[in-house]
Amino acid sequence: MNDASASAAARGAKNSTALRILARLGFAVNGLVHLLIGALAIGIATGGGETDADQSGAFQQLASTPGGVFLLWAVVIGMFALGAWLLISAFLMQPSDSKKKWAKRGAEAAKGITYFVLGSTALTFALGGSSDSSSSTSSLTADLMGNPVGIVVLVIAGVAVMGVGGFFIYKGVSQKFTEDISVPHNTLRSAVVGLGVAGYVAKGLAIGVAGVLVVVAAFTHDPEKSSGLDAALTSLTELPFGVVVLFVIAIGLIAYGVYCFVRARFARL
Repeated sequence: MNDASASAAARGAKNSTALRILARLGFAVNGLVHLLIGALAIGIATGGGETDADQSGAFQQLASTPGGVFLLWAVVIGMFALGAWLLISAFLMQPSDSKKKWAKRGAEAAKGITYFVLGSTALTFALGGSSDSSSSTSSLTADLMGNPVGIVVLVIAGVAVMGVGGFFIYKGVSQKFTEDISVPHNTLRSAVVGLGVAGYVAKGLAIGVAGVLVVVAAFTHDPEKSSGLDAALTSLTELPFGVVVLFVIAIGLIAYGVYCFVRARFARL
């Protein structure tokens, strides 16, 4: 198959009504996951959290809920479809500036792969299994700490994660997320923008703290400090007024979840 045929096939798949509907489902189930993470984070803030406040914890909550397995399968289908749509979009992207083209392609592809990973984790729970992302992250960190090169990799990874967190905050504060959706021009506009700003900033802060912990783990040779999103949120409770900050971030994550539902309806696909 030549490049022209491949592009035509990819464009046909992207414009498929079925894939577009399933991609919107992906945004919706991502919203559900963030609502659960926000609720779990509130549990940590109030001292009653027993389940990790991350994607695995959210999937565990769904798996333990009557009928939750059906929602898990919806998460699986939606995440895989959204991942596929983003990867196809990355392939078809044609900005006039070649440097921007590859940067944007890389960003879209990275997001697509992330959704595939989340879909795979949800699939594990849907099939009756389990997964602990915090333990997996700590184990990987411990393995990398076995040699100097691994420590350098950890520091670079931590800085990269902090960069992702910073980008989320920038996207929220600058309201760049409005480029992804057809913002309604009515009384809903202020609510949609408000949800997006709060959600992106809160998620950026949570991701940024996770990145900081990866760097700290590398310098202190303590893999337990690098346990993903749950560890990042839990660590906030050890800071002065940290519980208040955690509670605010939790509300922001819930706002991001609601925004994802809005995006499912108004996303530019």
